[in-house]
Amino acid sequence: RKRMSGAALGIEIVVVFFLALFLLHRYGDFRKQQRMVLFGTLLAWYLCFLIVFILPLDVSTTIYRQCKKDNEERMAMLAVTAEFSNQTAANSSVLPTKSSPKVCYKPWSYIPDGIMPVFWRVVYWTSQCLTWLLLPFMQSYARSGGFSITGKIKTALIENAIYYGTYLLIFGSLLIYVAVHPQWQLSWYELQTIGITAANTWGLFLLVLLLGYGLVEIPRSYWNASRRGHLLLKTYFKAAKLMTEKADAEENLEDIMEEVRKVSESIKYNHPLRKYVDTILRKCPVDYQEKMGRNMDDYEDFDDKQNTYPSERSLEKLHKQVIYAVQRHNRTRVQWQILLDQALHLEDVAKNETSSTHQFVHSFAPAEPPSWFSRYVYTPTVEWYWECLLKQWFYRLLAVVLSLFSVAVVWSECTFFSTRPVLSLFAVFIQLAEKDYNYLYIEMACFITIFFLCTCVYSTVFRIRVFNYYYLASHHQTDAYSLQFSGMYVTSILIVANLQAFLPFDPAPLLKLSWSDPHGLCHLTPAEGADSLYFCDLGTRCLNLLGFQQFMGENDMTSDLIDEGKELIRREKRKRQRVEDGENRRREWKERYGNQRDDYVTRNRNTHSELKETNYGDTMNASANRQARYSRPSNRSGDRDRIELLQDAEPLDFNAEMLSDDPLESESGRHAGGRYLSMSSSRSRIFDDV
Repeated sequence: RKRMSGAALGIEIVVVFFLALFLLHRYGDFRKQQRMVLFGTLLAWYLCFLIVFILPLDVSTTIYRQCKKDNEERMAMLAVTAEFSNQTAANSSVLPTKSSPKVCYKPWSYIPDGIMPVFWRVVYWTSQCLTWLLLPFMQSYARSGGFSITGKIKTALIENAIYYGTYLLIFGSLLIYVAVHPQWQLSWYELQTIGITAANTWGLFLLVLLLGYGLVEIPRSYWNASRRGHLLLKTYFKAAKLMTEKADAEENLEDIMEEVRKVSESIKYNHPLRKYVDTILRKCPVDYQEKMGRNMDDYEDFDDKQNTYPSERSLEKLHKQVIYAVQRHNRTRVQWQILLDQALHLEDVAKNETSSTHQFVHSFAPAEPPSWFSRYVYTPTVEWYWECLLKQWFYRLLAVVLSLFSVAVVWSECTFFSTRPVLSLFAVFIQLAEKDYNYLYIEMACFITIFFLCTCVYSTVFRIRVFNYYYLASHHQTDAYSLQFSGMYVTSILIVANLQAFLPFDPAPLLKLSWSDPHGLCHLTPAEGADSLYFCDLGTRCLNLLGFQQFMGENDMTSDLIDEGKELIRREKRKRQRVEDGENRRREWKERYGNQRDDYVTRNRNTHSELKETNYGDTMNASANRQARYSRPSNRSGDRDRIELLQDAEPLDFNAEMLSDDPLESESGRHAGGRYLSMSSSRSRIFDDV
């Protein structure tokens, strides 16, 4: 059994590590981003996900230990009662009642004594160090435009010194006020408690906002996902906003590249600062690098007396701007392609709803070949039933279940301090399972509840966006600064989030769990106030009033952006259609005339081989005559080769239907078949591809 409990703990640790690694791979870029940035973010996310899986084991172990402790108290009471009964047996005929000890069943996932307290201390203080020391330093280090490790460390230290100097000044002022006050005398333990409480208070403030948003937004998002018309309009709205951001990112990148070009032209190859310029150029896109390389003359020496050159600090600033501009440009470009695919898919779903064949037909062929799952399991018929019939009902049912779960969580948080009678629904379920020592049910109930609450909190961290300052984008498009910022968020609410997670349960385990030892308990506030605010869309309406366009049903600005996004999607769809038509024409051209070309090549090879064999056994005069005799076919074969090269390069507006079957039907060997639409006599097809 010890091996089984240790195996359960080890398996959970390994599974959570790979889960955190998968999310980091989805949002980060292992090839381009720095190792320390990836390590800090991975450690922060790993600790957050690990607690979700380890806490249920701590609960079942605590219940077993409490049962053993109660039995020990009962045994001690029985011993005292037996001694008292022996002394008073002769004087009294009434004996005190004896209560037999309960049978305590050891859970399958029991964790030995001494492991969990050490584990929670390590988790707590590691999260505090990540939140207040390592991650802020790595943020400044990753955002720095320095060209060396020493320069980046120096910049990071200066920025963090300014940041924490403000906090130390405020804390020092309060500490001096407390020290000079005659009635207040603080010891080191009390100062430590004040610091821990201050950190938990900041985490609690974030928790109330994030949890309140998640409890409302997650069920509502699934309900809105079941409304295809609403989801398509919202996609059009997002497309209009994203196109504006994409155009702004492209314009910003062009301005930065123009500045880089000027610096590159002014600082020549033998200038001391040229190595910094080369570092900046390596961070630029490839097309801009080639353009700057063609316009640069490295053979001209620099002259310090005639030209003014930028300083190293200005180059560091330019380096920082280049990194940010390139990252933003790549992110908007990838997001635009993803959003375009989503919009086209939703339009396909709307078109296939009225299909009588029950076969899902896509507007465009997939870029990748179909997998075995698509060929044998997720067939077009199955896809039609899922996308057009079952998916919306499944999302509606899931939204109703999650809404009931959110209501139960809020009710349990409001009635957390009521122990007699117990009003919390989750506490009632846990107490019923505790009577029968059904540890598997206890762990599953705790895991589902904690998982739901932490999903509400952490999903909000992954969704929120603070202008372009903090934004988590999938498909490897998140910059290093945002990754570190998310790590700071999740570690600052790490312990408080799991304290809040136990509010729906009985308060007794909250005082007895191993994780309550390293930091103490703090008074927690339910999040039902934030739930009501988010339920009324107060945040969306406030942002819309401040000028940040939000998707609101009855709004003129929203309608205009929806129309603009619809036109943008239509334009991109026509562009894709033209590209696909061009590929189909090229494919048909190769399939139609590829065999003829092979025959021509084989015929030419046979002709040349016959010429070589004939010329090998004849005299010089005969060979000269034969050479003159076969001069016309050789020229004709050269014409055929040129015709074959022309057949491979088929133009966009080429009319292949007018091509004759025999490309060599004319005596001159000139190609007489194909005609361009711009030279055609039919006026109705001049502007077909415009």
